[in-house]
Amino acid sequence: MKTALTIAGSDSGGGAGIQADLKTFSALGVFGMSAITAITAQNTVEVRSVQNIDLDMISDQIAAVFDDIGVDAVKIGMLGNSAIIKTVAKSLIKYKPEHVVLDPVMVSKGGHHLLELNAVAELNEILLPLSSLVTPNIPEAEILSGRKINSEPDMYKACRDIMEKGPKAVLIKGGHLDGDPNDLFYDGKQFHLFKGERVETKNVHGTGCTLSSAIAAHLAKGESMLTAIGNAKDYITAAIAESLDIGQGHGPANHFHHFYEQVY
Repeated sequence: MKTALTIAGSDSGGGAGIQADLKTFSALGVFGMSAITAITAQNTVEVRSVQNIDLDMISDQIAAVFDDIGVDAVKIGMLGNSAIIKTVAKSLIKYKPEHVVLDPVMVSKGGHHLLELNAVAELNEILLPLSSLVTPNIPEAEILSGRKINSEPDMYKACRDIMEKGPKAVLIKGGHLDGDPNDLFYDGKQFHLFKGERVETKNVHGTGCTLSSAIAAHLAKGESMLTAIGNAKDYITAAIAESLDIGQGHGPANHFHHFYEQVY
């Protein structure tokens, strides 16, 4: 069985972060492992508090997995601050995983900052060059590129800007724009527009985490980048279409939608 490691924060509500990543890995037939960078007290409505994990513990979690089990793909989510970014980058440089999917988590659905603003420079300078793919949504892409994105043509410009930071490829998710949620891929040579169909639901908690971990899972299984992204987008679209109406806010996607009939 292929393996995937998520380096991210824990979501006590179970819809995003480490929990969403491990559910996605399992649903897609990949053995999931985790290195927790932060513990969040959150639910479908809010992030109540955040506690970052000790840096040595983060390093030890990553090392324990690589030294024994091995990793076919890495997904990176919430990192929190500059020190954590540097710690994770040091581990990536040491172990040199083939596939690194970076989801630059910055702000929660409820507006809580999950990455300190002064850490964006380290994210750009240290982590993006180590990434096989970076998957920002529109607000995140605006921060990474330093450009406002109000239309699809703006996404093309932002892709070029972000590529200059050093990742091997960029996927800007278009869900925050009006119309269908089309995602734009760029690897420095070619653009590819992944067209989507908008599902009218408020239950979209953890969808960014889920898409990036699904891409990592498909890469771990040996798929090409474009095939992995296409399959991951199909997976998250179906998971949103059959999302779970849990909690009073943004409910989660249904990670195991294809395993059973909808009986809830």
